[in-house]
Order: sequence, then structure tokens, then C-alpha cells
Amino acid sequence: MGNCSGHWNNWNKNDKGKFERNDHKSKFEHKKSCESCGHHDKSACDCNFKAVRRLASPLNSDCVLVNSVVGSKMVQKVAELTLPLGLFAGVELADIVSITVVPNLAGITHNVRVIRDKVVNIGLIPVTITITVLDGTVIAPITTSIPFQEHTDFPGACPEDIVTESPFVIEGIFTQTGVPVIDVAGLLLVTGILVKVVLRTTITVTRPVIMDSHGGICDVNDRRCENPTTPPIFNLPAPPTPGGGA
Repeated sequence: MGNCSGHWNNWNKNDKGKFERNDHKSKFEHKKSCESCGHHDKSACDCNFKAVRRLASPLNSDCVLVNSVVGSKMVQKVAELTLPLGLFAGVELADIVSITVVPNLAGITHNVRVIRDKVVNIGLIPVTITITVLDGTVIAPITTSIPFQEHTDFPGACPEDIVTESPFVIEGIFTQTGVPVIDVAGLLLVTGILVKVVLRTTITVTRPVIMDSHGGICDVNDRRCENPTTPPIFNLPAPPTPGGGA
């Protein structure tokens, strides 16, 4: 344990060669030595480093509002769409050499809701799709949005809980040609291209609770987890860029 420089200045040597404490100046010089060396060892310096907190208006409670973590888990979300081949002008199935899909993570729009023990997520991810054919021609790309929806089991989650998701990460992009799909007019079954994007994120569910000075906790809404008499119905808003890019 280190001491401040000048700590022994509070003692004098008597005629017999023994050290005696110089009480009339020990407190002042001891404090001064602490300040000069910046020593923070309270046992040696007895300095008080607690800042005084001044509030604009006094609080009448020693309780605080905090977010309690209900749970956190890594989940996958799958965006999938089958496009009619006719969207790519002049392309024949046999001529396709490669298909390139470029997702726009910054353009993802989604809505999240919590029901009892589940987190439900519905969203769109904008993508740009480019096809290269046999002669090396790159067909003019199209930009569209691929829908995804997931419901994640989350024991303990209740309506009014707060959901936080980490930024989406792409785990894989898949395409498959020759998949049957209804044409753009909605009349015929035609050849299509299946596009699938697998996303990963971490869902964290939190709940506002009141904590007292002894660590006791009570819910802000003690009835949030009661079963409703009828199933909840959510009419979600349309995303800002439906069917298009960001």
C-alpha cells in the first residue's frame, strides 16, 4: 500500500532518538501532502472524492425505473420470393449462366410485436437481382423487395415488453431457377426464379420495472401478462418502400 510523499513530515525526532507525532500540524500537512501527490488511498489520506449531485427539483422517492431483461437469443429470419422469368426481358431458362442478388441491409423495413411468449416480426428487404446469360450479356437488373416473417418462441415475453434487435447480418443467399410461379398478370403458371436470403439477428426483450433501495422489484404493469379475452389483432403499417428499393 503506497503512501503520500511527505507522510513523515507529521513526526519529529525527540532527544532520545524516537519519533513523536507533531499533532499541531499533522492534519494540515497530511492533507496538503495528499493534494500534492494526488494519492487516492483513503486509508492513508482520508480524502473525500465524492461529487455532490445537485438536482433541479428534489425527488420524493428512492426507487428507480430500470429495464429488466426477459431474455435474449440469436434468431434467423428468411426472406423468400419467386419471380416470373418474364420480368427479365428476353431471358430463356437454358441461357442463364449466373444470378447475382445484392441485398440492401440499410433499406430493411420491419414491424415487431410481442404476444404471450412470442415475438412476431414482419418485414421487407430490398434486393437488386442481375442475370448473366451465355454470351456474357448482363441483363438490366431489377430492384424489388423480398418479404420475410418470423415468430420466435420467447417464454416469459408479454405484450408491452420492449424488443431490441441487433443489426441484421446476411448468412446466405440462395437462388433456384425453374420454380413454377403465377405470372405477373396472375393468370398463368410459368417458370420462375426463387430468391432466398437468410438473415441473422439477436433479439433482446426487456421490461420496465421499479426497483427500490433494497433491490426489491415490481412490474410497472402487473397485469401485462394476463391472457386477453380475445386474441390481439394488429394492423401493421405499410413499409415506406413497398415493392421497391430503399
